[in-house]
Amino acid sequence: MVLHIKNMVCLHCIMALKQLLDELGLSYRHVELGTVVLEGELSGEKSEELSKGLHALGLELIDDRRSQIIEKIKTTIIRLMQKDQDERSNKKISAILSEELHYDYNYLSNLFSESEGVSIEKFLINQRIDRVKELLVYDELTLNEIAYKLGYTSTAHLSNQFKKVTGLTPSYFKKIKEQKKIYFNNL
Repeated sequence: MVLHIKNMVCLHCIMALKQLLDELGLSYRHVELGTVVLEGELSGEKSEELSKGLHALGLELIDDRRSQIIEKIKTTIIRLMQKDQDERSNKKISAILSEELHYDYNYLSNLFSESEGVSIEKFLINQRIDRVKELLVYDELTLNEIAYKLGYTSTAHLSNQFKKVTGLTPSYFKKIKEQKKIYFNNL
């Protein structure tokens, strides 16, 4: 039985969901962002317990087809942003989504925009910027390395997009993070 789960965005979500399934005694074959493949069927009682457990984790079951497609678009983009530039294909997001979801990109784009109030491209940019923030916080890569890793054409392109989305430059964002770290270390 395949279940579709809304709001799964990271490996932590996968681990938390696996723990919940284990606690409920539900056997599963596979858990990935947005999807769980259970060994058998889900009884009404277990379904209710699972829904409550998911809700406590900030997740929820998706039962309608349109919502499943939208969640699959999101998880595909999030998964793509977790990969390094070298691991990603050079295909455009429209081609990747069409191939993975087996729908025409125009249909996917219209469905996503109608449901989410933002275009797929804008969602992609926001996910990319979230990934930049994450990498800046880890402080292991230079801005130039981050730009390359995420497929930006240049550091300037990354900086401009970052400022447009967040209102801050990447260096100022990093500086704020450092100031917070110093503050908490002095407590």
